[in-house]
Amino acid sequence: MSTQAITKEDIASSVVPPIQVKAPWRVKAVEALDDYRLHVRFIDGLEGEVDMAERVHAPDAGVFAVLADPDLFAQVYVELGAVTWPGELDLAPDAMHDEIKKYGVWRLK
Repeated sequence: MSTQAITKEDIASSVVPPIQVKAPWRVKAVEALDDYRLHVRFIDGLEGEVDMAERVHAPDAGVFAVLADPDLFAQVYVELGAVTWPGELDLAPDAMHDEIKKYGVWRLK
């Protein structure tokens, strides 16, 4: 799996007047890692890992099944404080923050 980071500007910075993101669970940065994992950093400084391997390969993966394609998974970016992929797929940043704060990792099953 490619671990090359793809940078896409968060559109929140282009809104006039700029959106002032204050919720601590808003994602500031994301990086795709090997084995369907992500490293995330939130605006409050919390950092951790999201493990999506089980979810993307599950028989009931639903919309997340497309992320089993490593090239698509690597296209992850932050948009309006949420981890996002092309095709309007995203993860709930508040749930992610809660799990990472408790356990250091969020395992999606």
